[in-house]
Formats: sequence, structure tokens, C-alpha cells
Amino acid sequence: MLKILRIVFGLIASILAIYFLITDKAVVMPFMVFFLGVMFLVMGLSELQEKRKAFAYIIFLVSGFNIFISIYTSFS
Repeated sequence: MLKILRIVFGLIASILAIYFLITDKAVVMPFMVFFLGVMFLVMGLSELQEKRKAFAYIIFLVSGFNIFISIYTSFS
């Protein structure tokens, strides 16, 4: 289940990045960063299930940073 979610969120982020490259509309950038953050969150959960806590905590920090930046830039 987590692997499917990771692939889905990665595809959504990739599609938004390709859309940005083609149209040059920067309005999609916060959404792309948000979906990357959610993908990292799912990756952290899967690493935590596999008992790799140190790597999972690092991924959680990266995920939190990405989600914070996406929310911060969408309201600016």
C-alpha cells in the first residue's frame, strides 16, 4: 500500500514539474513541492516499518521542510 502511494505521489509531482516546464506557469510549484513532501512522508513511514529509524527520521525532516515551504509559498 505504501509503495503504491509513493508511486502515485511521485507521478503527480512529476506531472506538475513537466507541466511547469512546458507552460512556464510558476503557480504549480507549491503543489509540486507539497506532493514531493507527501511522497517523502510515505517513504519515511515505509522506512520506519522496515526498522531503519535513523534514515526514517531524516526523511521525516525533509518531508516536513517540503510541506512547510509549500504552504509558506502558497500564501505569499
